[in-house]
Amino acid sequence: MRIHALLPDEALATLRSGPDGLSGAEAERRLGEFGPNDVEDHRGPPLHHRIFKQVTHFLALLLWVAAALAAGAELWQGGQGMGILALAIVGVIVINASFSLWQEYRSERALEVLQKLLPRQARVVRDGQVVEVPTDLLVPGDVILVAGGDAIPADCRILHAMGLQANIAAMTGESASVPRDAQPSAEHEIAAAANVLLAGTSVTVGEARAVVFATGARTLFGEIARLTQAQRPPPTPLQREVAHLSRLVAVLATGLGVVFFLAGRIIGMPLWDSLLFAIGIIVANVPEGLLPTVTLSLAMAAQRLARRRMLVRHLSAVEALGSVSVICTDKTGTLTENRMVPARVALGDRMAGDEALGALPQIAPDMADALSHCHSLRRMQNGAAGSRTLNGDPLEVALLGLAGGELGARPLLHELPFDAARRRMSTLHQDDGGVVLYTKGALDTVLPLCGGLDRAAQDRIKGLEADMANAGLRVLACAFRRWGGPWTPETLEQDLVFLGLIGLEDPVRPEVPDAIARSRDAGIRSIMITGDHPLTALAVARRIGMVGHDAHVLSGDQVQRMSEIQLQLVLDHHGIIFARTRVDQKRRIVAALQKKGEFVAVTGDGVNDAPALRQADVGIAMGRGGTDVAREAADMIMVDDNFATIVAAVEEGRAVFDNIRKFLGYILTSNIPQIVPFLGFVLFGVPLALTIIQILAIDLGSDMVPALALAAEKPAADVMQRLPRRRNQRLLDWPLMVRAYLVRGPMQALAGMSAFHFVTGRDGSYAEATAACLAAIIAMQVVNLFLSRSDRSLVFFRRLPGNRLLVWGLLAEGAIAAFILYTTAGNLLFQTAPVPLEVWLFILPFAIPLIVADEAWKWVMGRKGRP
Repeated sequence: MRIHALLPDEALATLRSGPDGLSGAEAERRLGEFGPNDVEDHRGPPLHHRIFKQVTHFLALLLWVAAALAAGAELWQGGQGMGILALAIVGVIVINASFSLWQEYRSERALEVLQKLLPRQARVVRDGQVVEVPTDLLVPGDVILVAGGDAIPADCRILHAMGLQANIAAMTGESASVPRDAQPSAEHEIAAAANVLLAGTSVTVGEARAVVFATGARTLFGEIARLTQAQRPPPTPLQREVAHLSRLVAVLATGLGVVFFLAGRIIGMPLWDSLLFAIGIIVANVPEGLLPTVTLSLAMAAQRLARRRMLVRHLSAVEALGSVSVICTDKTGTLTENRMVPARVALGDRMAGDEALGALPQIAPDMADALSHCHSLRRMQNGAAGSRTLNGDPLEVALLGLAGGELGARPLLHELPFDAARRRMSTLHQDDGGVVLYTKGALDTVLPLCGGLDRAAQDRIKGLEADMANAGLRVLACAFRRWGGPWTPETLEQDLVFLGLIGLEDPVRPEVPDAIARSRDAGIRSIMITGDHPLTALAVARRIGMVGHDAHVLSGDQVQRMSEIQLQLVLDHHGIIFARTRVDQKRRIVAALQKKGEFVAVTGDGVNDAPALRQADVGIAMGRGGTDVAREAADMIMVDDNFATIVAAVEEGRAVFDNIRKFLGYILTSNIPQIVPFLGFVLFGVPLALTIIQILAIDLGSDMVPALALAAEKPAADVMQRLPRRRNQRLLDWPLMVRAYLVRGPMQALAGMSAFHFVTGRDGSYAEATAACLAAIIAMQVVNLFLSRSDRSLVFFRRLPGNRLLVWGLLAEGAIAAFILYTTAGNLLFQTAPVPLEVWLFILPFAIPLIVADEAWKWVMGRKGRP
């Protein structure tokens, strides 16, 4: 039987409780049966599981195989530098895993400082006495007392209420406080019943006595948390792309290794030499720096986002946000400031103003008196400093501000509190020589109590209310009555004098309209999904430019009645808004968008938002007003709860994808000059111009730091004027491969082989000749570093100060080259000899054809309109 449909005494009877609550012994017995009143803490996997995950994904496994091959080669035939190569590759894996684990640790520590949602103490009636007990000891059947400012610790059925209003935004998304009472409810959904208080919500004003009927995981709060924890987040685009790239690299490297092994055997090379060459080819084609570069790029973007008030919980979500094509956003607190301010005033039956609060007309003295007296606000002592603050409904605080900010001085004689049935409140005060009654509430409950208004005046007042409601305002009516005779509670609210209407709004954040416009320029749709009233949602959406006059508003009930096909078709409407939505409906909308091929980001703050946050490709929770459940379900947390922060994060996410492609283009280019010497040796008998240990010097030495510096490139100026990247767009696509392998790579190979033959033609030593080849590749990679900074703008128009890490990368590359070429230890380790000045003078002109070829490629691709 639905507990909210019962009378209070019947509700107590079904829970085998009574007005005096449970006995201590019975409460202890029920605690053993039903368990503590808390939601199970699903912490992340233990540390050793996290470490195992970081070192066993596909690309890490590929690097382990390369390290094993190098270690095996060192055991079979030492002296080739393969042992150093194996240690270096293992070091790359360890550094990357440590970096990722450290970032996770920092995010978790940052989350720990966020305040817990549920209260820790509750006032409970046990054995007929009111006592305070920890909330985790509450059991079904407990009778609890709550008052203004209290958080609700469990799902409760109200037994008695006085002027009770609750903030249920965490569960439903409703921005305004809602009245609650003890009367039986005919609502089918328990969350919609006006006689129920749900765990995770709070009391704004009034007080109540209620009986607990669900605790812990059995509450609606707990059910949503369990649903959220059971969902497995889908892999991000970057995770899918790295996995695809890893498989591609594995096939390519292994294939080339087998080909070179077989070619060596065919031309009569010894088995060991053929195997050594095959390992060298495999190592040359494995991008050892990909893992640390991806992690560094994401981590640096996460740090930039932290400065822009976005906390990243999962690193991969940074790039995922750059792929977003739809943002499903909440309204209250995200698009608006989550505070009520007066926006319009009607005095009597005439509109007195239609401006912002600062330009509102002076309200009539009687209306000011009504607002300063008719409320439930109280002055509270604020700590030892002695200051006093207002405690109560924020809406009433805003109304008091309109009246001048000071509480009324007339003594209170009697109060008729606000409740769900009356939808108004009245307060009776002592007046000079008599009494005065002030009333405020919904117009349809106040207007019938007013006298002296003809039909025309009433119609004008109703028209003013309709205009305010259509503008998304919450409308309150005010009235009063003075007299000098006796009074009774039953005869107070009659023959009132109508004072006027006040329309209140939750102001739009000033930066949101520009952010909506920027996201639209970037090809991103913004869809409002809110638990608030449809008219309010529509008014805010129009105010911020999210929709035009062709807007289409759907309620949660309408969504509920739609089939999957109907919902997907209605989402084609670009002016769609969803209002009065529930938990399952918001999640269903997100899933429908994903089925349409959209990449969806979702914002939310309440418990009711958690399933949609987990369903989304990127979940973004609120930092200020968000609940713990929402934060745990999200990938990112907006510290300032500001929609504009999302747009800034999208820009960073797009830059991450671009920067990883820059890195790939940079390192893949050097694969060609590393492979060509082996081709020349196998096919034409040319002495090997580059040894395996020298390949290691390039891949894990001179190339590494400059490549990592590319991860710090700032977003391109036009990054937010592009459309979101396609779901099937690859990190390593044909334009990038052609540019690396057929444009820049051959130019570098030409420089390296030419330098090798230039030295051998001068009767230089073999060590000097290979050093010349190595020096040519390093020099060309310096030029390539600048070319890789953009695949759109010409190198001459990119300023070096835009990326300080690039300077350190160049210095590191120069230092490594100097160590390899001009120190005794470097010559011994890498089998090189000092390169004379005339060789450098021979090498440097090869930069010109490299630059010309790459700039010509950019120009051609630009003419073709490459996105």
